[in-house]
Amino acid sequence: MTRLRIALLAACLTGLTACATTGGSGLPEGVPADAEQVTRTESNGDQITEYRIAGQLRAVQVVPSRGPAYFLYDRDGDGSIDGDRDDVPQTYFKLFGW
Repeated sequence: MTRLRIALLAACLTGLTACATTGGSGLPEGVPADAEQVTRTESNGDQITEYRIAGQLRAVQVVPSRGPAYFLYDRDGDGSIDGDRDDVPQTYFKLFGW
């Protein structure tokens, strides 16, 4: 009975630590905290946030009026969002977050 209580307590504590937040910067992956953010709202209600470093576009976050938010990145550093050149989808969805 004591082992069951210890196991149950350990499971509860593990669950609580999984819910703990680290207080991240809220920026897309690979974008430093000093990036300049410009947000605009399109006529259809989509909210677009551009992240620039020294004037060069590095990432774009799109929050559509319907559906999940997604990110587009400039992986090669040329200042433009990467397309489907490599036959790899370039849209990245954030599935979980606290």
